Amino acid sequence: MEIWHNPRCSKSRAAKAALDEAGVEYTERRYLDEPPTADELDAVLTRIGAEPWDVARLGEPVAKELGLKDLEHDRARWIEIMVANPVLIQRPIVLNGADAVVARDPESVRKALDSR
Repeated sequence: MEIWHNPRCSKSRAAKAALDEAGVEYTERRYLDEPPTADELDAVLTRIGAEPWDVARLGEPVAKELGLKDLEHDRARWIEIMVANPVLIQRPIVLNGADAVVARDPESVRKALDSR
């Protein structure tokens, strides 16, 4: 198991606490410090079953600067932008085997735990 984590985010801290409480072993990836590669993000999006614009943080100042709300939905271009600006990636993301979820609520964390 792996969690893409931002310790400054309350939802991310809550997901990490839920994993700790469940007693599962996992790797913590502080994705702002260690951004994913384009291939990694593409693979995680496929595991989630989402497009990059589905998990983009459009309220971030950089999203507004880049005009993401109006950007054409070109998967490769969005991935390139998100890798260059990892703050745009929704968090936390929990990866478990072939599955991955954006774990912003307790139900999503449970889904990740149940897929073990």
